[in-house]
Amino acid sequence: MEEQLKNLPLRAKEKQTENKRFFAKLKKRPPRNLDYIMQELHKAEFKKTNCLDCANCCKTTGPLFTNTDIVRIAKSLKQKPQKFIETYLRIDEDNDFVLKQVPCAFLGKDNYCSIYAVRPKACQEFPHTDRKKFQQITNLTLKNIAICPAAYNIVEDMKRRI
Repeated sequence: MEEQLKNLPLRAKEKQTENKRFFAKLKKRPPRNLDYIMQELHKAEFKKTNCLDCANCCKTTGPLFTNTDIVRIAKSLKQKPQKFIETYLRIDEDNDFVLKQVPCAFLGKDNYCSIYAVRPKACQEFPHTDRKKFQQITNLTLKNIAICPAAYNIVEDMKRRI
């Protein structure tokens, strides 16, 4: 897995032009059953991919935290939301709450998340490859394929299938 993760950004960059062209066509004319196809590809990939072997998303990027996420997580940690914000979060250039630092403070050495049951919505949905109206998040997907081997594989499978 280490070797695969090391090569992933380069592999994603090599495919970037091809993926941008593919996604541009997809946006203009998405297949009627795109959501179904994406959910099917997502399920198939995650039958063979175990996120605990990787956790690259938690090690290299931080999710957005909504106010709902903050309240839920703070409550589970028996903290006031403001204390949670002060301890773990900062406001980014888009005025969103994000982690102060990566890797995520809640990621253990065993790749388990200590707040998994109450993790942010962005973490729950990552890598967003089974989202409805997938064609609307292609820019996000282009970023995610450089981070997540499963997202990379799903996009490659999608290009072969569509």
